[in-house]
Amino acid sequence: MTSGATVWLTGLPSAGKTTIAYELAGRLRAEGHLVEVLDGDEIREFVSAGLGFSREDRHTNVQRIGYVAELLARNGVKALVPVIAPYTDSRDAVRKRHETNGTAYVEVHVATPVDVCSVRDVKGLYAKQAAGELTGLTGVDDPYEEPASPDLRIESQHQTVQESAASVYALLAERGLA
Repeated sequence: MTSGATVWLTGLPSAGKTTIAYELAGRLRAEGHLVEVLDGDEIREFVSAGLGFSREDRHTNVQRIGYVAELLARNGVKALVPVIAPYTDSRDAVRKRHETNGTAYVEVHVATPVDVCSVRDVKGLYAKQAAGELTGLTGVDDPYEEPASPDLRIESQHQTVQESAASVYALLAERGLA
């Protein structure tokens, strides 16, 4: 059995988190690793339905995802978690849960600037916010607290998806997790 780990990819909406996670998942699966991608949008639909976007609800959502990720990781799965997780205290609580259980945890900050994210705008969120149809957009009119010292920082606007995934893979390999 391979050792499990949680790889949390945090960053603004449309930063590239999910795209990088799926690219990395393919590479890990090809090598025989058990991998699950805990996509933030899917989790909101199935696990955190009914939660809004207040600070408290966002914290609850992140803690639920962190619990599931840690459970998977301690059972030998690479849990790739492309979730915004805008607040430092929420991310720190997830890291602490992993440390308490002796489960490997890697935080990756996909540090794509908001102007690049707004051009990518894969979900149309930035356009809706600009048109006044949406409020509370993380990094625009709701806070995003950048990680002070992530395990890895990726500037996705300067590299391909494959290069970004390869840099996460290299970190996992360096730590004996890939």
